Formats: sequence, structure tokens, C-alpha cells
Amino acid sequence: MAGLELLYSCCGDAISCPQDAVVCFVHWEVVKSGYKCLGYGDEARSSDKKSELLPSEWSSNKVEYALRYASEMGDAQLLLKALLVDSALVFNLMNRSTQQSSDMIVNLNEHVDAAHLRTFDRVFKDVGVLAAAVRSRLLPSRDKRTQAEQSERTRRPDSHDEDHDDPLRVPDRHPRHAVQPHCRSVSGGGMIVDPLRMGYPRSGFDPSSGIPDILPPGAVPPGARFDPFGPIGRLRPGPDPDHLPPPGYDDMFM
Repeated sequence: MAGLELLYSCCGDAISCPQDAVVCFVHWEVVKSGYKCLGYGDEARSSDKKSELLPSEWSSNKVEYALRYASEMGDAQLLLKALLVDSALVFNLMNRSTQQSSDMIVNLNEHVDAAHLRTFDRVFKDVGVLAAAVRSRLLPSRDKRTQAEQSERTRRPDSHDEDHDDPLRVPDRHPRHAVQPHCRSVSGGGMIVDPLRMGYPRSGFDPSSGIPDILPPGAVPPGARFDPFGPIGRLRPGPDPDHLPPPGYDDMFM
């Protein structure tokens, strides 16, 4: 792993136990993910400066560790803590900007050869396995962080939610699923019910076919409301003008 051996050699005098070796390893993984170390402890200090190296007092306490980091490209800051519990080192990494955190437990006996702390080639039993554990459990990958940020920026409520949640929305004048009432409004209020549209039984009379001697066919559009203005059907027979004609009425010579 490029850079880790050089870092481990620089910190050789401060590494005196397996937990020191693991903290050094995790520190390098944090740096590789795009951060630099600001200093030791929970709180900021006037001596803070971004560096790939570990601060001078980083291993002064062999039970508790606390390191602060800042992003190289942004304002994000991380707080890395490690606590020794029996033969395991419990890590917690918190993003101080979002308050999100992740945890990881490292069994020291499984990953560190305590008899070779000063020999980089032999101190870690399986560098690849330890690195994979740190990246998957403790450090969110840069790709995942980018995708999450883009998803949050582009996420918008769907149009259905906007229609119901926006108090200033102008209602649609032509609703997509509007139900047409079987009635028509008239001036002055009230409703006139159209029996031709209400499902009531109708006679066989169809005004659109015309009314003999009253309306020609097609004068009333099909399905239109029609109020008859006289008896439906042929006119009633009236007086016959030829009934009881005067004498000689049909004599063409008179």
C-alpha cells in the first residue's frame, strides 16, 4: 500500500502496542479517502494544520485515541475515536457537519503480530482484509457520498404531491377525471334535471327523427333536451273545408 510504509516508519518510535499500529493504519485510510489530519483531541487548537502525518501526541494514551480531520476539497470535518476494550479496538467516526457516524471493531490478535511491531512487512497479518474492513464499515466511499448528495439535490416531490400540498396552485379548469353531471344549471340558481340522461325509462319517441307536420327530421339534435310544444304525432283532425259545401260547389261552369 503506497504511502503506508513511509508513514509507519515515521511513526515507528510512537508505536509500542498493537492498538497503536491499527490506529496508524486507520489514519492512513482516512487520509487516502480525501481528508487530512488537523490534530489530536476533541477540540480545535491554535496549532491545528492539515497534514498527512499524525500529530506528535497521537499515541500518548494507549486506551483512548481521538483525531480530527478536515476534507481537502470542502468544509467537512471528521472526528475519529478509538477505545481499547480487552483485546479489541472499537472505532467511531463522526461527521461533525451532518452528525452521521459509523463504527467498527478490530480484533487486535487477528490483525496484528505483536512480536513484530517495528517490522512493517510483518506487523499486519493481512493488509488487504483490514483495509477492506475499514473502507466498508468505517469510511463511506467517495462515490457513495457523491451519489447521496446528488440524490438529495435532485429529489423533488412528484406532481401529485405538489398539486395537493401547494396552497397557491391554480386549480385545473378541465380536470382530467371530471365526472359530468346529468343536469344543467340555469340562471337564478337551481338545477333542471334532464330525464333523458337520468336513466329513467323513456318512450319510443325520438324528437331527432322529426315530428310530422311540426318539425322536419334533424331539427332537434340527437340526445338534445326537447320540450314538446304540442301533441306528439299527427295533428288532430280539424273541420273539413269541403264538409257540407254549398250547392253547385263542384260545378266548374258556375
